[in-house]
Amino acid sequence: MGSKKLQVWLPVLFSLAIVLGMLIGYQLKEETSGGKFLGFSKRTSLQEVVDLVKSRYVDKVASDSINQLAVNQLLSHLDPHSILIPSDQLDAAEEHLQDNIKGIGIEFQVFDDTVNVINVIKTGPSEKAGIEVGDKLIAINDTAHIAGKFLRVERVRSLLKGETGTKVKIKILRSGKIIEKVVERSSFPVPIIDVAYMLDKETGFLRINRFADRSYEAFMESMGDLKKKGMQKLILDLRGNGGGLLKEAIAIADEFLSGDKLIVYTEGDHQPRVDNRCRRDGIFEVGKLVVLVDEGSASASEVLAGALQDWDRATIIGRRTFGKGLVQQQFQLSDGSAVRLTIARYYTPLGRNIQKPYGKDHQEYNEEVLARFHSGSMIKQDTSKPKGKAFKTPGGKLVYDGGGINPDIFIPLDTANISDNVLRLYYRNSLSSFVYRFYLQNRIKFDQIAKPEDILTTFQPGEKELTELRSFALSHDGVIINNFTDKEKIQISQRLQTLMAKQLWRMEGYFEIANRYDAAVQKGIISLK
Repeated sequence: MGSKKLQVWLPVLFSLAIVLGMLIGYQLKEETSGGKFLGFSKRTSLQEVVDLVKSRYVDKVASDSINQLAVNQLLSHLDPHSILIPSDQLDAAEEHLQDNIKGIGIEFQVFDDTVNVINVIKTGPSEKAGIEVGDKLIAINDTAHIAGKFLRVERVRSLLKGETGTKVKIKILRSGKIIEKVVERSSFPVPIIDVAYMLDKETGFLRINRFADRSYEAFMESMGDLKKKGMQKLILDLRGNGGGLLKEAIAIADEFLSGDKLIVYTEGDHQPRVDNRCRRDGIFEVGKLVVLVDEGSASASEVLAGALQDWDRATIIGRRTFGKGLVQQQFQLSDGSAVRLTIARYYTPLGRNIQKPYGKDHQEYNEEVLARFHSGSMIKQDTSKPKGKAFKTPGGKLVYDGGGINPDIFIPLDTANISDNVLRLYYRNSLSSFVYRFYLQNRIKFDQIAKPEDILTTFQPGEKELTELRSFALSHDGVIINNFTDKEKIQISQRLQTLMAKQLWRMEGYFEIANRYDAAVQKGIISLK
């Protein structure tokens, strides 16, 4: 009985020991990096208990696994964003903050239990090795036979990734023939700007997918190109941007705000207030600006949107943002793992903290966005009853803290207009799979299209294509659709055009076509007039 009780209390004892060590042993720095774990100069009773368990306990105790369990248990009682990252997951956890990745430079999807190459990155290692769109991957390094098996995308990706300079042998199926290719892995850039182009003669559109290393440089390069094309107004799209490096968002905000305006400040019980202000003349301090946000816009995205809203610099359009107002710093531990610990809250220029409420139930916190959907607040404007403290901007507009950034103009999630027929095609990924195969069947025709906007005139899906789609959905995905309504025909035709543009020009093509049917973008264009 005593043994069982000891097993129950071990994680708690270890948790207390570790948190005490962390609080005393870490030295917080301004930038998110490199804090080191320091030991005690004097032993505590908690450490004595730990030593007793290790040296005298009746059974063997695996220190590493218990320590990890204890840390996770401890952090689960803090905020939802303080986490332990095991050493073998550290690279993957930091990958989204980098502007390049290591691999072979392909995009793939699994269709009919076969890995299909849907895009080959230009000048990347796979293109140099002669791998083409439409190739089917059969085996990797002779040992991993991946054809005809249900494999998770993560598993395939792990087989293809590796250190720069290492080689991977790939067997592919092309036109009925097995071909062997040897690809030398390398490091290549991952786009941070999905697209930057002119909506009309004076209105630019720029979409940032995350705030990683060199986001600011990529932003400035895109802004320079847009200004050369005559941009006087801008729609900045931050929808689905989950954040990243705070310093990149601050640098971008500086390009929109004049003087020495406050952009954001951070503060915590053990972290003195740090103000981040404008430091340079910006590339777009004058000119109408719209920022698009939604429930997927979080953290650094909310810092940027909040600063522009507080200073009346931009019109915020979309839906309420995620609501993450906490700042994490990463500390390296002696076993190679790391702790991302929340050390401060951030506040918008008016003093708003937009962190949504959280308690001990982190699952409820993580599912809060889903709860918005079920409550209908994504469909009916959820900004009509603000719950947080009110603040007044210099222009007299009321804004609120707590629970994210509320948009100035609400755009509902367009679910009412999506029928069950269309939803079934989305759920089973039937549309993307159909477009990929349709492209391969008509490759000569589509490869002659010069630019995305030409898709609208050269590819207008009609009854023939919709009939083929119904047959394809039934035979490949088991989706039964007897007929499409006139409204569904329009929706699906538009979606097929958008996906074909993505197949040909990746994200640039996708957004150039999708934006023509996007309610938030169209509302942004109107508000800029």
